[in-house]
Amino acid sequence: MKLLIIEDEPEMLNSITSYLAKSGYVCEIASTYDEADEKLWLYEYDCIILDISLPDGSGLDILKELKKSQSTTGVIIVSARNSLDDKIKGLNLGADDYLPKPFHLTELHARVNAIIRRKQFEGNNEIILQNLVIDLDNKNISVNNNEITLTKKEYELLLFFVSNKNRVISKTSLAEHIWGDNTDQVDSYDFLYSQIKNLRKKLKEFASIYNIQAVYGLGYKFCLAE
Repeated sequence: MKLLIIEDEPEMLNSITSYLAKSGYVCEIASTYDEADEKLWLYEYDCIILDISLPDGSGLDILKELKKSQSTTGVIIVSARNSLDDKIKGLNLGADDYLPKPFHLTELHARVNAIIRRKQFEGNNEIILQNLVIDLDNKNISVNNNEITLTKKEYELLLFFVSNKNRVISKTSLAEHIWGDNTDQVDSYDFLYSQIKNLRKKLKEFASIYNIQAVYGLGYKFCLAE
């Protein structure tokens, strides 16, 4: 899952990014309105952590633009402005949650998880696709009651495929999901191909009814295995 953290306080930005990255998220950052606006124009995110007060603009204006574009990305507002008016304004503009500073990073993590579950997995803690079961809380994967061991990247890929099942996903979108800001520095897609090959092999080994199919010239699709 890929997050965008929009925060102008360096210490806070580093703390949030480090904590959520250790929890398995791909984290991209922006410390100004212009940086955030550019990233949102170029990339898609599963959830955005948004500070209201930015040095060159308001986080609420970013939220307005997101909703104007009909984005379904989850948004959590974090702000030192612990006033009822700001909270109501943010929620009325379409934010999914509001967390006043200071807050515990464990609570932020829980709220991010809740929004992603609600938006992408219908609020479920467990995803069941035929004989494939994913425990989102414990990050356990099993097929036919046999637990499968995945690397961090394989797990991220699997969740991305599941949240877009039966849709063709381009290799560019997959690479952006894995590398985030570092995608442009990658010389080839060999690493991506290797991750997909390993993930597909593990699912096939335990006879998963759902698996990854290559769509020639377009990308990949997670669907019923042929």
